[in-house]
Amino acid sequence: MPMIMAQENEEYPLHRCIFQGDVKTLKILIGTHDIAEKDKQGNTPLHLAVMLGRKACVQLLLTHGAPVKVKNLAGWSPLAEAISYGDRITISSLVRKLKQQAREQMEERRPNLVAALHQMGDFYMELKWDFQSWVPLVSRVLPSDICKIHKSGASIRMDTTLVDFNDMRWERGDISFIFNGDQKPSHSLTVLDNKAKLFQRVRYEETELEIEDEVDILMSSDIMVAQMSTKSITFSRAQTGWIFREDKREMVGAFHADFYQINGMVLESRKRREHLSEEDLQKNKAIMESLTKGSSQGFKNGEPPMRRASLNPPPKSNITWDEYIVASPGQCPLLGRNLVYKESSKSFKATVAMSPDFPLTVDMLLNVLEVITPFKHLSKLRQFVLMKLPPGFPVKIDIPILPTVTAKITFQEFAFRNDIDPELFQVPSDYFEDPMRNYGAYLTMMMVLHTASCARG
Repeated sequence: MPMIMAQENEEYPLHRCIFQGDVKTLKILIGTHDIAEKDKQGNTPLHLAVMLGRKACVQLLLTHGAPVKVKNLAGWSPLAEAISYGDRITISSLVRKLKQQAREQMEERRPNLVAALHQMGDFYMELKWDFQSWVPLVSRVLPSDICKIHKSGASIRMDTTLVDFNDMRWERGDISFIFNGDQKPSHSLTVLDNKAKLFQRVRYEETELEIEDEVDILMSSDIMVAQMSTKSITFSRAQTGWIFREDKREMVGAFHADFYQINGMVLESRKRREHLSEEDLQKNKAIMESLTKGSSQGFKNGEPPMRRASLNPPPKSNITWDEYIVASPGQCPLLGRNLVYKESSKSFKATVAMSPDFPLTVDMLLNVLEVITPFKHLSKLRQFVLMKLPPGFPVKIDIPILPTVTAKITFQEFAFRNDIDPELFQVPSDYFEDPMRNYGAYLTMMMVLHTASCARG
């Protein structure tokens, strides 16, 4: 008891318990201390438990709701450190908890989101997006589409034509995503296959197979953090004309728009690969080469997955708690594998067309995108509009999403309407439910592009 009392009064008692492997005391203290507290290195208790291989501590912390989506001073999450350490069970546990916490956070935001949708006028909108690349032959496997969006009350319907992705080619069809904000979460998002007359209630929890597939990808790819730095971004008017230069103004759909160059846009990436074997590196390189050649070679088709085994743990750290806790911020002693680390930054040119005539505000758009951000090709758009943009609404955007791939998004039609048919947001009576059907084809392409970007140099 005196030992526990002493730890109650010291700094970072949970961190110390984990560092010393004292699970018994951790169980006693965990209910009365901040489980998300960061130490001088920005490490939470979960960071330390993962880096030191304290598996019992990891499970205890996750049971008590330790946050997974949090970074230390070096910019790494507990999941990143778990991938480096290489214990498959720990990685799987963190992936499951990360997804659970994301669902819970979404449900917390849901009432405010639904209220914002109710307050917004009903409308019809067309959003065109294209992926483009300067890499030879890659452009033929990059998709494009026109998303037709209807909004009524707290309901949104998005119609798209991308159905499946096979042999590096997209298959077209007629798919609708319907979000009904006034329904319970388990029935709020539905997918319709309008050609096959089938529907599926979109679940918010992944299957065990999907979790294990994701773990395999994480364990065989670079640990990568990439973000678009907005610190030094400025906007300047785009110019047109060969001799007499003037500010560029054009019609985008029915909207007058002023064009701006976006200056200082930098993609910063950091990657680690100390957990990868030479064979992994060669396979990842082959995937990238297959993609740049427009070939499906290097991708498995129909083969049963070979699950990644846990790595041998890194050498046991001989760093003491006293040595760790007195280290200066940013000078964390090595607790796991020797880092194989690389960072890079690349500047990009992007343009945006801003229209004062567009009837939707940026805040309204964000409320709509909050619903459809599960559709991954729109998540970068959401990040972009959070920047401090020039006056107006961004009706057309050319923005890089990978060093070799640019996305072009155009809001080509918009109208507030009071005649939106309520039946658009219902499953037709002659449709049959097919819970096993997979409508996530475009997500496959996003995963391929992500894996390829991780495989580079």
